[in-house]
Amino acid sequence: MKKATIQYVCTQCDNKESKWLGRCPRCGAWNSFVEEVVRDVSESQKKSLVSKANKVQPIILEEVIIDKDFSYNSGIAEFDRVLGGSVMRGGSVLLGGEPGIGKSTLMLQFLASIQDKTLLYVSGEESAGQIKMRGERLGLPLQKISLLNETNLETLLHLLYNQKPDIIVIDSLQTLSSREIPSSAGSVSQMRSCSQELVDVAKQVGSTLFFIAHITKEGQIAGPKAIEHLVDTVLYFEQATSGVRIIRAVKNRFGSVDEIGIFLMGDKGLTPVKDPAGFFLDKRKSAILPAGIAFTAVLEGSRTFMVEIQALTIPVKGTYARVYSEKIETARVTRVAAVLERHALIPLSERDIYVNVGGGIRLNEVSIELPLALALFSAATGKSLPASLVSMGELSLAGEVRPVSFADKRIKGALSMGFDKLLLPSNISGQKRGHFYSCDRIDEALKVVEMLSK
Repeated sequence: MKKATIQYVCTQCDNKESKWLGRCPRCGAWNSFVEEVVRDVSESQKKSLVSKANKVQPIILEEVIIDKDFSYNSGIAEFDRVLGGSVMRGGSVLLGGEPGIGKSTLMLQFLASIQDKTLLYVSGEESAGQIKMRGERLGLPLQKISLLNETNLETLLHLLYNQKPDIIVIDSLQTLSSREIPSSAGSVSQMRSCSQELVDVAKQVGSTLFFIAHITKEGQIAGPKAIEHLVDTVLYFEQATSGVRIIRAVKNRFGSVDEIGIFLMGDKGLTPVKDPAGFFLDKRKSAILPAGIAFTAVLEGSRTFMVEIQALTIPVKGTYARVYSEKIETARVTRVAAVLERHALIPLSERDIYVNVGGGIRLNEVSIELPLALALFSAATGKSLPASLVSMGELSLAGEVRPVSFADKRIKGALSMGFDKLLLPSNISGQKRGHFYSCDRIDEALKVVEMLSK
């Protein structure tokens, strides 16, 4: 008779406790513990959970043979970009996103674009009829894609060993379960164990493995810390604006995590945006900008994007001022507003601040701090910035404007998009000519802006 015990597992970091806790002592997450039933497993069962990858004899690294098709293109350039340039044989990819955002659509289009490979789509959520109807609506060639409706781990492992498909898509990770794990499908134990087994077997047989996973209310892949270290690449599928989808890599053993892929969602599925440099800019009829608008150039991997930062300030409605910002972290907005008030005497402490980014792209780099400050200044004073002005720079707490990385690429991108006035930190060398303006401090930057606005 197997003994059953209860343990509580943190869904964020996989920490295990003997009793329920409101806050995880390891990662600090609140209300993250879930109850799991644990049964003693016999020695024979333990052996069955160990994949053959753990029994392979070591070999000299120099003797490892790399096939010519160890990596290959998927046929979707934007997807290849975030994967690291190509699909890697034996690699494992975790794709997370909100329900209905287009993960299954993207994976079906991805399989249809692959040439001369054996393809397997495993669905635990939709029926074969539903998937076929989607494929026909998208106009995809379905004759080369094999479909399996299955959620049992043991069945999938047997199929992998025997058929050895080149690419296998699991839709979704939360539906997988093993008979030898006592908890229900979607639990941390099931996801961790099923992922580990499938990743190990995929590396043995040379299959590329794609997991589709749903995200939690907090915007994280369910049970992320339990499975992120098991896979080679972790991608997030997010919605920028209506019809615009962005794929962003947060982990990639085969390439950069700075690259993003931009897609448009339409009747025929997801279409890659080929030239996204000015994709996030609004085409206004008037040559005069509204107050609170500033432009800057940001880098995502190897590409430069022009983006529009929008700010709005209004008198405080409640007892204290608040900052509302989704696309730029609130702490950064609060800090830039404090620097403006302290070193440029712009009164913001008694105003509610709203910040947005045109097109819905998220901005995280420090180069956006100077244009963010200019947008807040413009919103607070009601003075419009020049429509052809681009700024970039990091703000220190002392009010200094510091240089940014890859300034040449940002400047080249701004000039190619028709922006002829650039406000830059003064210690960026070689930019003292023509329509380039320099500043050392935020108050100097505001004086340059006021001069250009006259």
